[in-house]
Amino acid sequence: MKKILERNTLKNKLEKLRKEGKKIAFTNGCFDIIHVGHVRYLREAKKTADVLVLALNSDSSVRKIKGETRPLVGEEERAEILAAFEFIDFITIFEELTPLELINYLEPDVLIKGGDWPEEKIVGSKEIKKWGGRVAIIPEITGKSTTNIVEKIKKMYCSND
Repeated sequence: MKKILERNTLKNKLEKLRKEGKKIAFTNGCFDIIHVGHVRYLREAKKTADVLVLALNSDSSVRKIKGETRPLVGEEERAEILAAFEFIDFITIFEELTPLELINYLEPDVLIKGGDWPEEKIVGSKEIKKWGGRVAIIPEITGKSTTNIVEKIKKMYCSND
């Protein structure tokens, strides 16, 4: 089964799965350097529904969010790595700064974010509740982030000798 899909193809697949009674969960992010925090988060996210959709920020949207030096890994490679995880059912890449347009288009049953986001600041939280969905917050995996990895590498190799 192909996991990395354009949004229109993904919507058609999700509609078929809904007709079978499946619940759809949606999460998003940059997932630049995959680390244990990502794995634990995504494994927990899968437990919230039958199908887990991951919306992956495109390279251009990552640059807008994280700065010109990111992403470190391109969108196609990030998507391929994430597609290898058994707990992710589908991946779609989005260009926008936020996933709001995609959330409104796909209308998932569950919107998932990490515990570092208060519900009122989660993009799409108001919208998902309008169609009877819910927001699930996965506890943050403290200290596990791509930013922390990048900073550690900088300290190790870019010291002022």
